[in-house]
Amino acid sequence: MDPLNSTHFPSNQSDVSSVFTHRVLPWLYFVICAAGLPLNGAAAWIFFRVPSDSALVVYLKNMAVADLLMLATFPFRVAVELGLGGWRLRALTCRYTSVLFYTSMYVGILLMGLISLERYVKIVQHTGSGRAHFLQNVGPARVLATLAWSLLILCALPNAVLTSRPADEESSRHCMRLKTPLGVQWHRASTFFSVGLFWLTLLVLAFCYWSITRQIYRSYRRVRRDGADVRRKSNRSIFCILAVFFICFVPYHVCRVPYTLSQMPESGFGRESRFLLFQAKEATLFLSSVNVCLDPVIYFLMCQKFRESLLGQISGGDRSISITAAPSLSNI
Repeated sequence: MDPLNSTHFPSNQSDVSSVFTHRVLPWLYFVICAAGLPLNGAAAWIFFRVPSDSALVVYLKNMAVADLLMLATFPFRVAVELGLGGWRLRALTCRYTSVLFYTSMYVGILLMGLISLERYVKIVQHTGSGRAHFLQNVGPARVLATLAWSLLILCALPNAVLTSRPADEESSRHCMRLKTPLGVQWHRASTFFSVGLFWLTLLVLAFCYWSITRQIYRSYRRVRRDGADVRRKSNRSIFCILAVFFICFVPYHVCRVPYTLSQMPESGFGRESRFLLFQAKEATLFLSSVNVCLDPVIYFLMCQKFRESLLGQISGGDRSISITAAPSLSNI
């Protein structure tokens, strides 16, 4: 939940943006929740059958967990926006489920960065000696995934603890009113920290995939073969994360900082500016939420064992998921 609400504005303000935010968006969240639950439930079920024998599988399994946690917050959001559950549910959403939503989202973002690094060292830093880079090993991958979860939980937990002022019918409509003075400052600091992590991850993704693309095309020129089909498969798997990242997360992070500043006491933002920033934030946040329906596509394109297991289940066969194919550019 967010501290701004249409009640901040004149009662006769019922333009299309307000209708979109408070009537259309809840049903859109319901749709992606209905689509995301079976997709991510199936993905999690398949991943439980896939051994964690590579860094990529470790990161993708953690992404599946983060997506399921994010999905768990959608019913609360839908219920609150539709006026169900009363002020107690609004307070619960302010204190806990919104914190869980953002924690899960940023864990997923960091994991995308770790996946890009793993792909980078596999393709660009590949030495040909047969020994994997330490970033490709399961042990370091588990440590890095644990650090990602720990960092974001430590950053987000005070946002739940410091949203501790007594709630009632009026104050529960504006989450910032439930925060202590320290909670308001922590909210601002944690927002800047999270946004900084996002832009740093974006730079890592851009560098890694630019380097990967250059390495792939150099390899094709060196061996002098017609690699049109292989290039197409490689580009499909390489750029799926980059495309999802730009579509889902960049728009939201462009407007998150000004929106957060507009929430602060004595921010200097007028009513109209706060209203417009709220609408922009809500619309772009929905794009970020669509990520839970796109991540299963990433699993299918990037993880050969996931793909083999899924196709085996669909065909009703007993295709082994323990088979490891020799690394190749077509399987990245």
